[in-house]
Amino acid sequence: MTALKLRFPTSDEPELPLDIGVHGIGRAGGGALAPVADGSEPSVRFCVDRRGVWLTVSEGVQGVHVNGRQVRRMAMLRTGDAIFVDGHELRLVSATPLAEIVPPDPADDEGDEPDPRVVLRGVGGRYHGRSFTLDRPRLVGRHGEADIRIDEPGFADRHARLERVGGMVRLTDLGSAEGSVVNGELLRDAVLQAGDQIVFDAHHRFVVEAPARASRGLGYDPDVEPTPLLDDLPAPRGGLRLPWLLLAAVLLAGLLGALLLFGAA
Repeated sequence: MTALKLRFPTSDEPELPLDIGVHGIGRAGGGALAPVADGSEPSVRFCVDRRGVWLTVSEGVQGVHVNGRQVRRMAMLRTGDAIFVDGHELRLVSATPLAEIVPPDPADDEGDEPDPRVVLRGVGGRYHGRSFTLDRPRLVGRHGEADIRIDEPGFADRHARLERVGGMVRLTDLGSAEGSVVNGELLRDAVLQAGDQIVFDAHHRFVVEAPARASRGLGYDPDVEPTPLLDDLPAPRGGLRLPWLLLAAVLLAGLLGALLLFGAA
């Protein structure tokens, strides 16, 4: 089953289901982005496997950004990410509408200790890198007592509430004017799973993180540990290191042998 799809908000191109495999995207007629035909060189590739989706940038292509961050070689993507290629926007969205996700019965969770591994982690904006446990409901808003305070003009004092429901997270709108963006969709209420992304006020991004058991049903194998963002890693050096180590060991052994021989003489 296809878990994710690629949306082209600024063109007439239909949504592209991201099945397991490699999907190339490049310029089509009129300069718009579209899936490339076989044999054509794409600007970017979306590589999909059990662990998720990787974006790879073709040699010589510039101007590729994910959520405003430049990508030169490769990046791992999350549902809801906005990808910009040559000024055109693509968005990675879920193939399963969030409205169809049914939360577990709260009665099944009674007596269980709150799992501290179910957290909301900031991946953009003021709270980048900070995690909020969901052992209690969290208020998002401009109010001074909000757990996640977003002090932006026009942002509601009490924007939304986030609370744990089993291994999932329930988002409840508290009367905001604009709602929240969840996995690229503008919503007010939703039930979130591990990996889902929430955006408040356009640039405050959070991702739901939870144990593997809470990640079932996303379409990929949650037991496979994903690799980190590769674009920040230093470029690999050419050549093999092992022969040089062997050569150094041989030279060192020769020197030691010479020292012993001449020392004995």
